[in-house]
Amino acid sequence: MTEWKARRFWKAAAVEPAGEGWQVTLDGRPVRTPGKLPLILPTRALADAIAAEWDAQSEAIDPNAMPLTRAANSAIEKVAPQFQAVADMLGDYGGTDLLSYRATHPPALAARQAAGWDPLLDWADATMGARLAVTQGVIPIPQDAAALARLRTRLDALDPWELTALHDLVTLPGSLVLGLAVFDGRLSSDEAHALSRIDEDHQAEAWGRDDEAEAAAAARLEALRSSERLLALLRDRGADRTPNRHPDDPADRTDA
Repeated sequence: MTEWKARRFWKAAAVEPAGEGWQVTLDGRPVRTPGKLPLILPTRALADAIAAEWDAQSEAIDPNAMPLTRAANSAIEKVAPQFQAVADMLGDYGGTDLLSYRATHPPALAARQAAGWDPLLDWADATMGARLAVTQGVIPIPQDAAALARLRTRLDALDPWELTALHDLVTLPGSLVLGLAVFDGRLSSDEAHALSRIDEDHQAEAWGRDDEAEAAAAARLEALRSSERLLALLRDRGADRTPNRHPDDPADRTDA
C-alpha cells in the first residue's frame, strides 16, 4: 500500500452503480485497486462504507485508517485469483486448532480453557459433524480426516469476499473453529478475541500486564471487529437495488 501514501486530491467520494455491483468514485473518477483493477463492490452498504473511509481522509492518505478498502483490494487482487490456495491455508488451521491444545497446569487455567472452548468444539461437531480431538500440551496430534474435510468443505461454499472476511477471523486467533463461529453468528468478534486470549489473560493476571503485548492484542481485536463488520456489510442488501434497473421498475416493487 506504499503507493497510497499521497496527499488528498479529491473533494468528495460518492457511490455509483457499476454493472452488477457498485463503485466508489472520487470527484467522479472510479477508485481502482493498487494493481489498477476496477474496485467493484458486491453491496451498496459496503460501497457506502468504503466511500466514507475515503471521505474521512485528511491531507495525507492513511491506508491504516481504511481497513475495508484494504480488504476489498485483497478480495479482488489476492483472494479471487487464488481462492483454493487461500481456502487450503485457512483449512489447515483446523489441524492445529487453538481449541484443541490445553494447558497441563495450573488446573485453574485448564478449567478456564475447557469452560470456554469445549462448547465451541461441541458446536462444530453438532453443526458441521467436525469433532476435533483435544490434548494437553503443544505437541501436535492428528485430527480425524473426515472432520477436517467437513471443515474444509465449509470454505468451498464461500465466495472470495466472504473468504477475505474469514481470513483474519481464523488467522489472528489461530482457530478455524473460532473463525467459523463468528462467521455463522455463534460468537461476536469480541467474544472470539476473549476466548483466544484465555492463556494470555491468565498469565497477565498472575504476573501483570505488558503494555506492548496489550497494544498488540488491541490491534488484533480491531482487525477482528473490522472483519466482522465486513461480513455484515456483505450481507446487508437493504440498500441494494439491481444497479441497471430504474427505481420505478415493476420488478423492484413489493406491492405488486
